[in-house]
Amino acid sequence: MRHHNYYVYIMSSLSRTLYTGVTNDLERRVGEHQEGKPGSFTARYQVKQLAYFEEFSDINQAIAREKEIKSMTRSQKIKLIESINPEWQDLSQA
Repeated sequence: MRHHNYYVYIMSSLSRTLYTGVTNDLERRVGEHQEGKPGSFTARYQVKQLAYFEEFSDINQAIAREKEIKSMTRSQKIKLIESINPEWQDLSQA
């Protein structure tokens, strides 16, 4: 059986509007955000940069972490992003 990885990620716009999500295919999901499906949150707010992600081997852990991040204050999310990405670089371009 193939071993899947799961990712919790935070996307950001240039004005730092944040979007937190979970996926089993980070590259594909980030690409979908960057294409910006018309009418979607990420298209409306131009949330196209991958600012942060964590990797999990267990989907339940990933979902629990996503909920944890979503319940954080904005300043906690910013601290989390800056703990690994102080320059706010687009990690999908790395």
